[in-house]
Amino acid sequence: MDTIDLNFVDDAIERIGRGPEAVIPILQQIQQHYRYLPQTALRHVCAHTDITPASIEGVSSFYTQFRHEPVGEHLIHVCLGTACHVKGAQLVMDSIRQELKIAKGEDTDRDGKFTVQSVACLGCCTLAPVVQIDELTYGGLTPKKVPEMLHDFSAQAIRPAKPAAITAHRSGESIGEIRIGMGSCCVAQGSDKVRSAIESVIAQSGACADVKRVGCVGMCHQTPLVEIVPKSGETSLYAKVQADDVESLVMKHFKPKSLMRRISYSAEKFLDRFLSDDEDEPTIQKSINPREGSVCAFLGPQKHLATEYCGQIDPMNLEEYKRHDGFAGLKKCIEIGDPMKIIEEVQNSGLRGRGGAGFPSGIKWQKVREVAIDQSRGEKKYIICNGDEGDPGAFMDRMLLESFPYRIIEGMAIAAMAVGSNEGYFYVRAEYPLAVKRIREAIKICEQDGILGENILGSDFSLKLGIMEGAGAFVCGEETALLASMQGERGMPHLRPPYPAELGLWKQPTLINNVETYALVPWIMRNGSDAFAALGTEKSKGTKVFALAGKVSRGGLIEVPMGITMRQVIDDVGGGVANGKKLKAVQVGGPSGGCVPASLADTSIDYESLAEVGAIMGSGGLVVLDEDDCMVDIARYFLRFTQDQSCGKCTFCRVGTRRMLDILDRLCEGKGKKGDLDTLERLSHDVSAGSLCGLGKTAPNPVLSMLKYFREEFEAHLDGRCPAGKCVAMIEYKINSKCTGCTICAQECPVDAIPLTPYKIHTIDNDKCTRCDTCLQVCPENAVYVE
Repeated sequence: MDTIDLNFVDDAIERIGRGPEAVIPILQQIQQHYRYLPQTALRHVCAHTDITPASIEGVSSFYTQFRHEPVGEHLIHVCLGTACHVKGAQLVMDSIRQELKIAKGEDTDRDGKFTVQSVACLGCCTLAPVVQIDELTYGGLTPKKVPEMLHDFSAQAIRPAKPAAITAHRSGESIGEIRIGMGSCCVAQGSDKVRSAIESVIAQSGACADVKRVGCVGMCHQTPLVEIVPKSGETSLYAKVQADDVESLVMKHFKPKSLMRRISYSAEKFLDRFLSDDEDEPTIQKSINPREGSVCAFLGPQKHLATEYCGQIDPMNLEEYKRHDGFAGLKKCIEIGDPMKIIEEVQNSGLRGRGGAGFPSGIKWQKVREVAIDQSRGEKKYIICNGDEGDPGAFMDRMLLESFPYRIIEGMAIAAMAVGSNEGYFYVRAEYPLAVKRIREAIKICEQDGILGENILGSDFSLKLGIMEGAGAFVCGEETALLASMQGERGMPHLRPPYPAELGLWKQPTLINNVETYALVPWIMRNGSDAFAALGTEKSKGTKVFALAGKVSRGGLIEVPMGITMRQVIDDVGGGVANGKKLKAVQVGGPSGGCVPASLADTSIDYESLAEVGAIMGSGGLVVLDEDDCMVDIARYFLRFTQDQSCGKCTFCRVGTRRMLDILDRLCEGKGKKGDLDTLERLSHDVSAGSLCGLGKTAPNPVLSMLKYFREEFEAHLDGRCPAGKCVAMIEYKINSKCTGCTICAQECPVDAIPLTPYKIHTIDNDKCTRCDTCLQVCPENAVYVE
């Protein structure tokens, strides 16, 4: 600690600044460099800046991103988001700890190689359960797959290099494009390896094709996706492509220039098929048709406005964005020249904020516009993009930031012009490194092109944008907590009024909208308010982007018109509940939302209809739950999350949620008491009424909705029964007479709870059993059951 090189700290201070507001960015830089916060470095910061020890202690102890102790050589982040939770993330976490022999109460193995930490959400919900080791993401995990994951990571002694930028054209020779999705979910499923393989095949064969990265394609359940787009003829789409499939796909559509290379390739493929006796080419096995079957069903009901041109354009190619009407909305606003007409257009469209309760965007813009400032006294207005998507089970903002950075910038520029702001910021979750990287790069490119900076597009309008990374606090999704964080403080909400529109960042008028709201603005300005208002319902206009995840066959990122029903989304778009199970409920709106039972699946997805059934739109997470999910466990999961994320400022939220969680813990352990449900309901109403900010006011929503619709399940827990068989304290794994004594379960059991007795019916020692579910998953005879 005393021998660390402090030159980096000095450089960080020079780059970031010395004021109190610089505390969070400086701490982030220190942790990124040293991998924790050394005391020597922190004292050095205090000695050379205006940042006090109290400020560092207060901030670093509040945000979950910061660590004061050294960590292992590699960090393992286990996602405990909603989709991951319902698919067994805690079992995966337990299996990792067992495999690494991490002692109880510790988070690092004895060799100091791995440190295991949980994270609220990694934004890859369709791949649940998800684990991230350093920069590598693994999806679809089970306890059984954990050793394989650790072995795969350890086998990669040299970290894979980051993909190089892809060039779009090849001196006029190209006869088509090969598009591959490079969003976070795509990369987690191996799209970077597929891209490398494509480039390698093209380089070796001389095939005349351009390779182009594109953003999220929405069909996360089919990634990696490769689309072949010839300059003439029909396009071809291939799903779940692996690196071994690439040569066949490329050569089918782009023949080598050399005749000898064609002959050589054909001979090699004939020999491969002869030796492997494999008649099915990847071009047949992997091909899907967007106009037929499940793909058509997934895409058919959708309407792409915020996600316009998804899967077609390179996220970082500014010229391509311009060719697809990019910045046409901003140019139109500059030509209009009247900020009030811009605001009027937004008001007429009926656009409501796409996060939280859906406040009308045009009214918010008008309020900021009407606040008078005195520029001679240094007063100004700010504009902020709230990209702190902390809801577990939601990844819409991540996808939009990664896939459409220029569209978000354009929407912010239009809003800034409308309200009279010349300075703005993106506030983005630090857990979204690709989104942060692309936004930062897009801002730089726009500055070079004259789209940001002074006299934008030759007008008298100027705008400067910056970016700040969040530090791991769900409460910072609330406007006033976000502002506190940006000013270098603990993310604690403040009473409203005054609202940020009047007294926001640095006590100046501030417009705050979320990512999706800004993404819709350019479409509205290009196509007119009437076109947007024609979509949706009477009070909920336009479209909504949703993250469809959980126990659904076709999970992904979707954009549908307001007013569509939940059943249409689940059955038509999502292909129904996975594995032939029955729909039990849909969790809508994250920790602030509610659970809508299957009996109300025909509820329209709009602000008013969802409120009537005890849910909210929220940021747009839709997590499907099936008959195997325990609603008491789900209620406990959400309350544990909000209780953990409470800033602690007000008593009702800090203490009330703790008392509620105590009751739910007892119920899940089979130790419920008479009157617990009435107490839980009363506390829910008290916490909602007495809390200061939206986090506390809405924290009881999941509990109240589940008590309303699934009370019999809560009552069963009072009797010591878990009908779904999920609550570990109330279940046992047993083996029946179907067992053939094959010993597979005994070999796979991570805690040796099943004695190795070949050809005899096995038994399970429930004192050793951790209820990891491995034996049930691997048994070939269906002899393992839960009682």
